[in-house]
Amino acid sequence: MTKNTEFPQPIRELPPLEGHDGALKLDTEGCDVVFATYQAGTVLEPHDHATDNVGVVTKGAILLTMGGKSERLGPGDWYHVPAGTIHAAEFLEDTSEVEFWFHK
Repeated sequence: MTKNTEFPQPIRELPPLEGHDGALKLDTEGCDVVFATYQAGTVLEPHDHATDNVGVVTKGAILLTMGGKSERLGPGDWYHVPAGTIHAAEFLEDTSEVEFWFHK
């Protein structure tokens, strides 16, 4: 499992998000908050979610692909993946991010 050393101790103590190595989940009503770290070279194959996902990169770099377009995102960059949108990601460096998964 990837360590979440980028995040403060109270966040590192959150329970893991099932199926996402290195990701932690804060349960809230109407939105899951996910704190994730990925090793350089990690690839998330094309997939979709039933939630609207909004995220911010806190460290490293992601190549996010949606609708046939790829965008490199770095620290401070926000992204939005609408519910039902097929997308993929490649982590170009050791990367940390915070994602908000808004339930419909």
